[in-house]
Amino acid sequence: MSQQNEIEFKTLLTKDDYNRIVQYYQLQDTDFHTQKNCYFDTFDQKLAMNRCGLRIRQFANYGELTLKTPAKVGLLETTDQLNIEQTEQLINQQKILTNGHVADKLAEYAITAKDLILFAELTTKRAEFSIDEGLLALDESWYTNQHDYELELEVENSEKGKQDFKMLLDKFDITYRPAKNKIERAAYAQQ
Repeated sequence: MSQQNEIEFKTLLTKDDYNRIVQYYQLQDTDFHTQKNCYFDTFDQKLAMNRCGLRIRQFANYGELTLKTPAKVGLLETTDQLNIEQTEQLINQQKILTNGHVADKLAEYAITAKDLILFAELTTKRAEFSIDEGLLALDESWYTNQHDYELELEVENSEKGKQDFKMLLDKFDITYRPAKNKIERAAYAQQ
């Protein structure tokens, strides 16, 4: 298991903004990977009402089951690592692990694995790399009949990170466009 505090700043991008950043950092196809995100909640959206998010993220060779819960600053991520066979089986069955650190954390919200349903999926092509300001992620995502581009900056310090993010947007002459979390965008697209 890993638990970590996630502090990130994000903005939606135009396709032109996205392409300029790809060009600036000289990103090649090999710098990107594809990840499939499968989002879960209870039928009555108990996780969403508690500002939590739950997903299985599938990579080429493994997966992760991650629960994001509110923290003093940012979000607390609780993650169970999955091998590729577990990942594929859980996604095909539209279930999560019935035990483990995520299941234990869900119990704090009086939620069990059997209470959950898969309600949305989103696929992202991502380049992720360190820059002076923090961990930069450049995403192109597809969900339902939507397609968008996004820039995320993950930082250690919220106040400094906010300033660094603004300077990064200024550097690329990007207009800030608020980005809801991917889970919210995918859920909204389902409606």
